[in-house]
Amino acid sequence: MLVLARVSAAVMVLPVFSWTVAPMMVRAGLALLLSVFFASVLPPVSAARDMHWAGAVVLMVQEVLVGIGLGLALNLVFLGVQQGARMIELEMGLAEAEIIDPTTSDLAEPVGLLFEMTFAVLFLVAGGHLLLVRFVAGAFEAFPLGQGPDVAALASAIVESGSQMLLLGLKLAAPVLAAFLVLSVVLAILARVMPEMDILFTSLPLRVGLGLLMAAAVMPALNTFVGNLGQWMGRLLS
Repeated sequence: MLVLARVSAAVMVLPVFSWTVAPMMVRAGLALLLSVFFASVLPPVSAARDMHWAGAVVLMVQEVLVGIGLGLALNLVFLGVQQGARMIELEMGLAEAEIIDPTTSDLAEPVGLLFEMTFAVLFLVAGGHLLLVRFVAGAFEAFPLGQGPDVAALASAIVESGSQMLLLGLKLAAPVLAAFLVLSVVLAILARVMPEMDILFTSLPLRVGLGLLMAAAVMPALNTFVGNLGQWMGRLLS
């Protein structure tokens, strides 16, 4: 039951596994299947024997917290691509353009969704789903069953994951931001040279065109981010 509590909590939070595009029954079956597998290879928890039901409930709650904490930390890093794409959309002026995100059933910006879906496909093609399963397995070594969560370690992992998310997003958007900085300087010079020119309306198609061009240019960098995410998963449990 302790294994099922941790794995179920992790599956409901981890990227890819937690997406609403997968039916709840599929995710529950996956959590049950992984729990049976891990329970068959992990040593039994001696502290859970002859324990009062209240103590067993406390242990289960602790395992749920461990699963949610580790899943949240990894999910934050996974969202770095989405944050970088949002920076690009803001510069393009497409922040108000919204479509349905199939992974969350919420509204999302088209450029951000394109980056997110491309990154997810590259992640799965590179065996990311196996890395996630390996991540869950490694969590049992870093945080053994029945010993309670290391709150300081979990909090530090979540905080560091948040900073890593912002760093990855900035790395992705940095070339695009530099290109828009150059465009802004050029438009400012044109506004001084030709005051009668309507810079606002002239800049709109230029921003969209430049943004699409630079987005296509930085798209191959997502493959590098997949490798960085795999390395980060290993460091998170070290």
